[in-house]
Amino acid sequence: MNHRVGLFVLLAAGLLCLSLAPVSRAEDLVEDGPDGDDADVEDEMDLGLAGDENEDLEQDVQDEAPPAPKTPPSPQVTYKAPEPKGEHFFAESFDRGTLDGWILSIAKKDDADEEIAKYDGKWAVEEMKDSKLPGDKGLVLKSRAKHHAISAHLLRPFTFDTMPLIIQYEVNFQSGIDCGGAYVKLLTETPDLDLDQFVDKTPYTIMFGPDKCGEDYKLHFIFRHKNPKTGEYEEKHAKKPDADLRTYFTDKKTHLYTLVVNPDNSFEVLVDQTVVNSGSLLTDMTPPVNPPAEIEDPDDHKPEDWDERPKIQDPDAVKPEDWDEDAPAQIPDEAAVKPDGWLDDEPEYIGDPDAIKPEDWDEDMDGEWEAPQIPNPTCETAPGCGTWKRPMIDNPNYKGKWKPPMIDNPNYQGIWKPRKIANPAFFEDLQPFKMSPFSALGLELWSMTSDIFFDNFFITNDRNTADRWASDSWGLKKAAEGAAEPGLAAQMLSAAEERPWLWVVYVLTVALPLVLIFVFCCTGKKKSSASPAEYKKTDEPQPDVKEEEEEEEAEKSSPGAENSDEEEAPPIEEEKQEEEEEKKEEKNTADKKSEDEVLQRSPRSRKVRKE
Repeated sequence: MNHRVGLFVLLAAGLLCLSLAPVSRAEDLVEDGPDGDDADVEDEMDLGLAGDENEDLEQDVQDEAPPAPKTPPSPQVTYKAPEPKGEHFFAESFDRGTLDGWILSIAKKDDADEEIAKYDGKWAVEEMKDSKLPGDKGLVLKSRAKHHAISAHLLRPFTFDTMPLIIQYEVNFQSGIDCGGAYVKLLTETPDLDLDQFVDKTPYTIMFGPDKCGEDYKLHFIFRHKNPKTGEYEEKHAKKPDADLRTYFTDKKTHLYTLVVNPDNSFEVLVDQTVVNSGSLLTDMTPPVNPPAEIEDPDDHKPEDWDERPKIQDPDAVKPEDWDEDAPAQIPDEAAVKPDGWLDDEPEYIGDPDAIKPEDWDEDMDGEWEAPQIPNPTCETAPGCGTWKRPMIDNPNYKGKWKPPMIDNPNYQGIWKPRKIANPAFFEDLQPFKMSPFSALGLELWSMTSDIFFDNFFITNDRNTADRWASDSWGLKKAAEGAAEPGLAAQMLSAAEERPWLWVVYVLTVALPLVLIFVFCCTGKKKSSASPAEYKKTDEPQPDVKEEEEEEEAEKSSPGAENSDEEEAPPIEEEKQEEEEEKKEEKNTADKKSEDEVLQRSPRSRKVRKE
């Protein structure tokens, strides 16, 4: 019983903890800040101030009345613009509220219709529509179904040498996303780089970021590798992440996208500082960085007499003489008998007697009118109508067309393949990390959804510097969003207001199990002590009899128990002997009574009485 009550208490405590977990987590984030000490938190209390002429009178009345309990306000995170601390090549938070330093493309796409060829999509610097962090601004893509292109120069070109590359930025799909990208391009440093002519064909070193169309969710990491022999560039795509990316596109939250490329050719792709993809530039890119050492000879051709058939028909096989290729696959069943009552003279279908020729029927144009056919009602009670035919069965003698059996081909030479030759384009680049330097960052996008929010672009070669920037920027957003999230109970109530039928689900999943647990734990029946009469009816041993039986079993298990069993008769046999003795005594008493009655009736006993 105590265990059941304890289990019930633990279940109730668990439900309470689940309901309070989101709130407590959000409050912890607010109190500690994203990095422990950089977030400012203000508790805004409702002061209940009035602005009319009766303020003093109302204040006196309030002083006399007992103070009403106040609901503690939800904590609010105060925004503070991030400042780069440490080595970096690019840092942009858009908190100036302008596009200073950014260049809009005025070019046109070469392979697009004239109506949509221009890069005339609108950009703006503004806060998010449902911002949890007032004062935080970002770059917003404002147009639908248009080409957008905007870019900015780095503080200095990034050169791939002995330090890693870290690029990170934030994206929020405020209106969801149907089809479009939110990736960035690191534009290759070239003498003819002109940012106001930035188009899709502008050379880039790395392309990185989210992209979606339909149900295809992608997180790109593409770099352009230069062939050291030919000088041509080829795109290398990282393998597809194993993680499910759907949530990052649909939850309308701000997510931090980070790419780390190390000098040892390893790479990591992170979302919200969690690794979702990783690998090596040498082994996890498609197509591979290094081509194969050997290739198939393009001038090699299969000989005309090359035999690739593993099996052939036996040329020595002969068709058996009794093989009948003309035998039908099915024949009439000769054992079948026409059912009794079959109506041979009745057709299966007849003209509808109730049908009437349409008034506008023209026999010259439409031909002779005939009533539509219906099933013959006479055949409904009969096994069948019309001419009876024997049913068809499979022909046991059917063998079909004869074919020679297949045997192994003695001339089989295998599947032909062209011979291998040395790859004239072979090279081995063991340091693909050393990519082309880049000097600008750009967004060149097409989207069917507007209001894509970008913020806090950062490029560095130091991991700690990038983490501090993320903590001061994205960490604040995460804390603010966590503080604004309601607890489990509030979310359930809000959902029930929108969907009243959820109350039924709540009752079935919460109230009903609790009632059943309470009934099971607290209303069990206690077993009442049985009366002596019930013990006799059921032959159930009484408590004292149980103790005696246990003592007897203990004596039997001890040494000498066998002798004691032989000396002492079982209690059942003693009872039987006593019952037999009682029966004998009763019988003797009855015999004496019958003898006395006989003596009293005899003449001698009468004479003795007279004397």
